[in-house]
Amino acid sequence: YPAMEDFALDIIIGKGASARSVRIDLPHFTLVGATTRAGALSAPLRDRFGIINRLDFYSKEDLEQILTRAAKILNISIMPTGAEELAHRARGTPRIANRLLKRVRDYAQVKAEGIITSEVAAEALALLEVDEKGLDRVDRLML
Repeated sequence: YPAMEDFALDIIIGKGASARSVRIDLPHFTLVGATTRAGALSAPLRDRFGIINRLDFYSKEDLEQILTRAAKILNISIMPTGAEELAHRARGTPRIANRLLKRVRDYAQVKAEGIITSEVAAEALALLEVDEKGLDRVDRLML
């Protein structure tokens, strides 16, 4: 913790009786930490962060924009209704939305001339066993 609190590192050089400590001063810095598992951090480490924020999940509208942009970058043809369907099942998480987009793209390329509509997305997600709430088979087993 000295780097966080004192902007210095104490390093031990050598072993035994000849060991000595060298202090290295650090330039002042801002430390930003992020985790999805705050409970896994020790309380002393968590307590050393001056500001603690919790981020909310993305709105469906934000996810639709993210999906539309990702589809454009990946050269995927997606209709607004297709983006809406995927966003609805992405559980507020862009990572999940992008994963679903790629899997539905695969289905659309084979079954729907490469165009993702609401119906195509629903069919593909049914095959992937992703329900209306975005839960898959493993999620349902855990519940």
